Amino acid sequence: MLLFDCSRREEEEGSTDKVSCYFANFVFAKTTCPLSSSLQTFYVFSLLYRRMIWRIRRRSRTICLSLALFSIVLHLLLALASLSLYRQPCDLLLAPGTHVSKHLLNKSDSTGIDRPTKLPADTKDRVGTLRDKLLSAKGGRIPPVKEPLVEPVVAGLSKLAALFDHPLYNVPTSATTEDDWLLKVKPKMKSERSSQIWASASEEGYDNVHWNSSSNTHPPWLRFHLGISRWQLYPHKDPNMDSVIQQLATHHIVSAVQKSGGTQLKLVMSFPNYGQAMFKPMKQQRDEETDYNLYYFSDFERHNAEIAAFHLDRILGYRRVPPVVGRQVDVVKEIKDITTDHKLARTFFNSPVGNVCFYGQCSYYCSTEHAICGRPTNLEASLALMLPDLSLATRRSWRSPWRRSYSRSKLAKWETEADYCSTIKKTAPYNKGTRLVDFMDMVILDFLMSNMDRHHYETFEKFSNNTFLLHLDNGRAFGRHSKDEPSILVPLEQCCRLRRSTWLRLRLLSLPQYRLSDVMRASLSHDPLHVVAPLLSEPHLAALDRRLKTVLETVSQCVKQQSEENGDGVFYDDLDLLKDM
Repeated sequence: MLLFDCSRREEEEGSTDKVSCYFANFVFAKTTCPLSSSLQTFYVFSLLYRRMIWRIRRRSRTICLSLALFSIVLHLLLALASLSLYRQPCDLLLAPGTHVSKHLLNKSDSTGIDRPTKLPADTKDRVGTLRDKLLSAKGGRIPPVKEPLVEPVVAGLSKLAALFDHPLYNVPTSATTEDDWLLKVKPKMKSERSSQIWASASEEGYDNVHWNSSSNTHPPWLRFHLGISRWQLYPHKDPNMDSVIQQLATHHIVSAVQKSGGTQLKLVMSFPNYGQAMFKPMKQQRDEETDYNLYYFSDFERHNAEIAAFHLDRILGYRRVPPVVGRQVDVVKEIKDITTDHKLARTFFNSPVGNVCFYGQCSYYCSTEHAICGRPTNLEASLALMLPDLSLATRRSWRSPWRRSYSRSKLAKWETEADYCSTIKKTAPYNKGTRLVDFMDMVILDFLMSNMDRHHYETFEKFSNNTFLLHLDNGRAFGRHSKDEPSILVPLEQCCRLRRSTWLRLRLLSLPQYRLSDVMRASLSHDPLHVVAPLLSEPHLAALDRRLKTVLETVSQCVKQQSEENGDGVFYDDLDLLKDM
């Protein structure tokens, strides 16, 4: 017998509290039909458990519905935000690593170059000619290409051609005598049966060549060596230069060994025609600036700095840096598999991501922490044509009078004595001839490319002191574009002595129609690595114009000072025919 009908009560009153109904029936039943104590307790707790479960399910259902509603609202807000961003105009995408400001694309850049309104029809042909040659030599394999800034390059090509056609770069010179050539072709002896003067045995990887006294039989590197004179490494508009560049950029590499000496890793590459080149690998990105806390003697050597130094030296009219070309090499096929250097071979390993790496043996940065790695096997590098062997053309190394102390605390003598140059002018070999003004040419080159590591320089011993200085080892140049290093220019400030031809060419390069940054950009566009990315970033090119202005101001100050003191004069007259220009 029940006190309440719980099912009927739910229908009439709409109550869902069944537990209360059943509990009331339980109390009524206990008074009428008593049960055992254990059964009563079990019945009560079962009713309470059912009530608790029901309430938990009801609350969980409410929480789930709230979370679902919140998720829907959030997704709608995100969709609306994405739609508004999608409708905004996109900026022009630039090649990674160039870091050119947006305003450079819309108006005159920081160096004053106005964008041409219409590009010449042969733009792609002029910029990509060398790239097409490289592709044919590489079997059509195209490396990843980053689109260069074509318009400024084309605008500078005409300036570069006009610069090299200027009379200052085509000065008539006296005939070169026999003693002014570094090397001579061995004359045919009466006892010889033929005109052949050199013949190679058939070695693996090398060409079986026969060279005679005719220059037509000589490979490009030998013609370059035979063209070195007392006054320059190569003549202006050298017809052999294209052949030398093509050999460095495309010829098959048959040998790779590490060069002894030096503080960082360098390799000597050999070609089938017995030519050789100095190999410096890529160690950091082109636009990466040197850390300000890093001392100059601990800086990395940069492959693009070696390439840019060759082009800048040529633009300045010096022609004292051997030809340097950028190239992509296969670390496995063109180094690891062909090297006979067992010490170098033991340093190869695979990185965690599968790139082939090596580090060699040297004083600095030759360890697994500073390894040179391909991607996965391709590696950028600079290849500089080797000079004649020391057994044929001995070179003498000279310590720079303005050499830095290479100490973190000690200063050099020239940094503490304002009248230091007066002593140098009285010291051989700077007391006569052109050695002092030749040194100033090198100082200007180093200041323009911010090279602080010129502790020594070399000359060919055959010519004694009456010859030019070799501008070698420029890997630590172009490290910083945001800061100039005035200490590099101290020799010019202290001595106030300069070639007149150098002064005239510097003034020419400051004019808008021959602006240094423009012709430098155009000249570097001929290098094979330009199709990957510009060899120098735009801030580095702008720094060239800024530093050139500093050089001109320094010389002008020297002229003003000399006129007041009525001294010897600033300029060394080496251009008698062009004094009135």
